[in-house]
Amino acid sequence: MMIRKASCSCGQVTLFAEGEPSRISICHCSACQKRTGNVFATQARFEEAQIRVEGDVKSYCRQADSGNGVWFEFCPNCATTLCYRLQALPGVIGVPVGLFADSDFPAPQVSVYEARQHPWVRLPEQIEHID
Repeated sequence: MMIRKASCSCGQVTLFAEGEPSRISICHCSACQKRTGNVFATQARFEEAQIRVEGDVKSYCRQADSGNGVWFEFCPNCATTLCYRLQALPGVIGVPVGLFADSDFPAPQVSVYEARQHPWVRLPEQIEHID
């Protein structure tokens, strides 16, 4: 079975994901733009049983646009977000795709909150587009 390794910027925290993600998505919401410092975030969803985290993490909870809670786990040294959990999807963990540093990682299947997408961003037409 495939095991992918992700890590924070300073290397204090490592995340291992076993198997394939259930969904890979791009999010254009304002919160993801602020969290990443980029115009969108790309994340992969895994079942909780597929994820193992080694190292010390801190947690932060914010309210999503939906009104549900979102818990982020991040490295207390370098502040890299390692993963997040959605109140609306118990047992599912989202992992930022860039942490894997894997150019063979599968492409996103869906793009969400496109109403907030920057007008110059161009995405593949074959993925599902959701406002």
